[in-house]
Amino acid sequence: MKPGQLIRTPILLAVVLFLSFTLNLMAQVKTEETTTHGAATKTVKVEKGEVVYVSGNHLIVKMDNGEIRDIPNVPETATATVDGKEITIKDVKVGMKLEKTITTTTTPRMVTKVESVTGKVFHVTPPTSVILTLESGENQQFTIPKGQQFNIDGQMVDAFHLKKGMKISATRITETPETVVTQKAMLSGKMPPPPPPPPDVPIMIATAAPTPAPAAEAAPAPAAEAAPAKLPKTGSYLPMIGLLGALMLSMGLGLRAIRLTR
Repeated sequence: MKPGQLIRTPILLAVVLFLSFTLNLMAQVKTEETTTHGAATKTVKVEKGEVVYVSGNHLIVKMDNGEIRDIPNVPETATATVDGKEITIKDVKVGMKLEKTITTTTTPRMVTKVESVTGKVFHVTPPTSVILTLESGENQQFTIPKGQQFNIDGQMVDAFHLKKGMKISATRITETPETVVTQKAMLSGKMPPPPPPPPDVPIMIATAAPTPAPAAEAAPAPAAEAAPAKLPKTGSYLPMIGLLGALMLSMGLGLRAIRLTR
């Protein structure tokens, strides 16, 4: 035997045993399952908020109800429709308004499972278990569900009526109600408004004073006329002499009046 065959033989054996076991199980117990869906109901929830912080993939949103939502790891694949354009976390800005619409669909359904088995009773332990010899000749133990009925020659009996050698068939029907809930979220938003223009403040521009042009050489101002050293020839001493005479006459009249009064 070659070394390669030593390795493959156990593998082939295991595969054959597995297939045989699976086929036996399929032949022993037949199972049919059907699902019936009911009417679906939908609910829509809208959440609104404003971005107050963003750094890398870290996002903090203040909701309209005052709640602060800290989202530390926003996936780069997450998208939102903002002003008609699809953006990612890299395009989010502080002040951006976000709106998340969550549509929840709830669908009830009923899963009906029918299990059937046929064989001969080999051993029974009522009311809990029974060992049946199946069509393949293999014995297999089954747990008897509470209230299980067996069909023996067209009559339905419970486990206490089973005897060794009886050929029986049993069918178990189980109905399991389930609810399927699916959610679809759509994120949209608006970019923050542009910053306001700067205030209308007048701008003062300082300019240098103009340099005066050099003045033309001015003619020298005329010197003040010196006072004449002598009176003009038209002048006379007579008025002064007359004034001195009038003063002397007044003084004489005054002295005389004083004497007369003594």
